[in-house]
Amino acid sequence: MLRLYVQTGIGDCHRLAIFSTLPEKEAMNPGIDKVYLAELTRYSFPELEICLPKNVKAIQGEISKVYYKKRPRKALGGVAYLVTQPPDFFVDHYPQIKKAGIKDDYEFIQRVMQAKVDTINDVTDAFFTVMKSLFTPDLGDQKNTKIVKFTIGNKRGFVSYNLTPSENYFDCDMLDEEKNFFKIYIKDKSALIDLHKFFTIVSTVKKAPIHASLADTTR
Repeated sequence: MLRLYVQTGIGDCHRLAIFSTLPEKEAMNPGIDKVYLAELTRYSFPELEICLPKNVKAIQGEISKVYYKKRPRKALGGVAYLVTQPPDFFVDHYPQIKKAGIKDDYEFIQRVMQAKVDTINDVTDAFFTVMKSLFTPDLGDQKNTKIVKFTIGNKRGFVSYNLTPSENYFDCDMLDEEKNFFKIYIKDKSALIDLHKFFTIVSTVKKAPIHASLADTTR
């Protein structure tokens, strides 16, 4: 009944291919492209800092289902939506999952990435399947979407990506060593960012200094 309820409400693998996509491999400290890194522009927001290609528009947003889906932005090379939350944001926000044995936000994200409609056996499974649909932004047709578990320095998480002939899509959910959560979603309209370059971008993400109050961009 739970599976039928979820399928009726948000779909199955035929409607949302991400429901049949699971983490397939682990990237441990993938090499950083130093030449590409030197070409990036540093963006400083009140809550986070990141380096991005010059032709990618950067927007710091909030967690919601629609912020990256229903607010079209005109950007020549693409757009990057950035979100950060404090440690234990999800386990504190959903106290019922603590009772199900989920100890921290990394385990929360891991359960989200591993969720599948056809393996729902209880309410907790159904919850994480619904969360997977909410966590997943526009990734194109999703037919060739892959999920990779990764570790880069003091950061660890998961990246879902879809490389197409015309556009590339990347969605990263990760935590740093202080357990701060970051979500980095990039729609690359020029199809110039590959997975290696995306990991280079991810390596630059960090919490902004506490005194930062205005968004600015510097080289």
